[in-house]
Amino acid sequence: MNVLYTARASVSGEGRKGRGSTDDGRVDVELSVPKGLGGDDGPGTNPEQLFAVGYAACFHGALKKVAREAKVDVDGSTIASEVSIGSGDDGFGLAVELKVTIPGQAQAEAQKLVDAAHQVCPYSKATRGNIDVTVTAVGA
Repeated sequence: MNVLYTARASVSGEGRKGRGSTDDGRVDVELSVPKGLGGDDGPGTNPEQLFAVGYAACFHGALKKVAREAKVDVDGSTIASEVSIGSGDDGFGLAVELKVTIPGQAQAEAQKLVDAAHQVCPYSKATRGNIDVTVTAVGA
């Protein structure tokens, strides 16, 4: 792989309850454990929320790329992401659901773009075969 960019971050404290930041200072967040995971649901964010934002942003970039190549207008498109954590026979695991809204596109055409984006998105590639990921075009 020809590396184009590397993000650097660190976490201190108690893992899910502490502080996370990037080396450039652009991200500096308090971390809290949600009640659903036995925490106090404090004011901070959590890894699932950060992953949800990251995946949605990456997927949106992939959607814009495949749309440009197909000469399709996706202005005003949005990605709603849900990242769930749960337990199973082999411990904790994640599941992701991405709902993509593309104004002005018929459902079938929008789903084709979404499916193409899912093939090129680096987050989708990284999670493929490891966790359940559902990507759906939502009528606009």
